[in-house]
Amino acid sequence: MRSATAHQSDLKNGIFVTPFLLVFSCLLVIPLLWGAWLSLTKADLFGPGKFVGLANYSRLFADKVFLGSIVNTLYFVLLTVPAFAVCGLALALALNRQTRFATVMRAIFFASSVLSVTVVTLIWRIVFIPDIGLLSNIFGWLGLPQVAFLSSPKLAMPAIAIATLWWGIGLPMMLFLAALQQIPGEIYEAAALDNAKRWKTLWHITLPAIRRTFVLVLIVQCVLQFQLFGQAQLMTQGGPNNASRPVVLYVYEVAFRRFDVGMGAATSQVLFALILMAALVQYVVARRKEESR
Repeated sequence: MRSATAHQSDLKNGIFVTPFLLVFSCLLVIPLLWGAWLSLTKADLFGPGKFVGLANYSRLFADKVFLGSIVNTLYFVLLTVPAFAVCGLALALALNRQTRFATVMRAIFFASSVLSVTVVTLIWRIVFIPDIGLLSNIFGWLGLPQVAFLSSPKLAMPAIAIATLWWGIGLPMMLFLAALQQIPGEIYEAAALDNAKRWKTLWHITLPAIRRTFVLVLIVQCVLQFQLFGQAQLMTQGGPNNASRPVVLYVYEVAFRRFDVGMGAATSQVLFALILMAALVQYVVARRKEESR
């Protein structure tokens, strides 16, 4: 039987974690359950709603705009998540030096992360805007034809992806830098004594040492980029012809412009399932690779 001291210790531990559990339940668990209930009702912003079962989901999957928003969101995730991982790692490798220049460059690359989405989209609208934008002027100097990035169905989403990459590259860069600085220098010294080339050192020492950080960056960015909203709303408003409309923008329009809260909640549940599946797939694949080593 457990002693009275052990029970007292459990009680003290429980008291310490109780505030966190209360906040976690109020801000995450209860809204999640309430959203799941709302998705089964026909509700607006001014009433309790009426239970309609899976009717909202049936309407949702019959809506071509919603299906298109899922395709747009997946396309955006495929554009940005690998780019965040590769560019963040490349920047971290280039700036992993104890020099003043590297410190200044790290600060410059991270500075964009503290800007608001409004400022970021304003900057990139100036870059992409036709006729008088930065890229239009560069194309004019080179004698190339003008390209309307934000008005083109094929280029609107890549343009938003570029702006997002510029905005958020600071976080993965700093995560990779923290991981790189945890690798003991003696390992690199031993590799240098064995005349190991840079590529072999990167492939056989650096990448295996930071693989958990790599998985973390992929999962974090996957969760973040599935929630694309502000950039698409401010740069293209989901256009042209719904080509850049993500799922979160669809939720906003359905729930707060059409006041169809039940259908908006159903859309949110589908988005939650997509994010959960994507994160779990990456975690399981990374775990199996680690166990097979």
